[in-house]
Amino acid sequence: MEAIKETNFSFAGQTGFYRGKVRDVYFFGDKLAIVATDRISAFDVVLPRAIPYKGQVLNQIASLNLKATSDIVPNWVISSPDPNVTIGLRCEPFKVEMVIRGYLAGHAWREYKAGKRILCGVTLPEGLKENDKLPQPIITPTTKADEGHDEDISREEILAKGIVTEEDYLNLEKYTQALFARGTDLAAQRGLILVDTKYEFGKQNGQIFLIDEIHTPDSSRYFYSEGYKERQERGEPQKQLSKEFVRQWLIENGFQGQDGQQIPEMTDEVIENISKRYIELFEVFTGHSFVKSDYKQALERIAQSVEQNIFSLKD
Repeated sequence: MEAIKETNFSFAGQTGFYRGKVRDVYFFGDKLAIVATDRISAFDVVLPRAIPYKGQVLNQIASLNLKATSDIVPNWVISSPDPNVTIGLRCEPFKVEMVIRGYLAGHAWREYKAGKRILCGVTLPEGLKENDKLPQPIITPTTKADEGHDEDISREEILAKGIVTEEDYLNLEKYTQALFARGTDLAAQRGLILVDTKYEFGKQNGQIFLIDEIHTPDSSRYFYSEGYKERQERGEPQKQLSKEFVRQWLIENGFQGQDGQQIPEMTDEVIENISKRYIELFEVFTGHSFVKSDYKQALERIAQSVEQNIFSLKD
């Protein structure tokens, strides 16, 4: 099954390179080119097989959402010249991810189920069930780890440790709430519920920018609006579009990213199912049919798009 697992370009004028869990980042001074590969990670571990078209889905959904929120906060994007490529500003990232949750799901539910009632300094009410809507959206930041696992952290700890200044952090909170409200509205237009998501921010020349991707199935969790209330009342799992189904498959097969645990075999059937779910989210979210990019000479196509667009910025 064809997929883009990694890139290893060496461009003229390139000043650096960074390989993230999913993206390959090429630096050109104060600009950068990000290639969204088809790698997939869960529990902060990159899984052994790539997912066809996943990178294209993430890149194109993120591009749409960054355009749709640029009036709230400026973002890093200059152009997206290829289905897997985005060109933009190189910012100095804040060392926190701004996670915001409107529903009790995923990690928050696992913590709540284990008996915790305070998450990142936020007190949760008693008597909640999995996937219940929270009284109001809550921000539950995590540290941004260069390696290993991100860790939950409270607003108070962030300020006490000087990870972010108080002035900047108040702005990050304001932007996070506004972006989540916009994301919720956009999802509702497509019959979806934005359950939770994360935002990353950085600075260039003293200005805060929204960076990375937003409102994608890797960074967000979506439920289908239709039938949500009925499924909750019956205590049934919600029908969702997100990467959570990958995490659940891993959990059911004995893997949560802990030392000594073996990643279960990812068969062709598993890979194809994950790919279909990503494409489904794209089509539901955008209302457009997904047009699969051609994997023949994909690396050459990507390299050409980066070269042409980075060099055009210097002209």
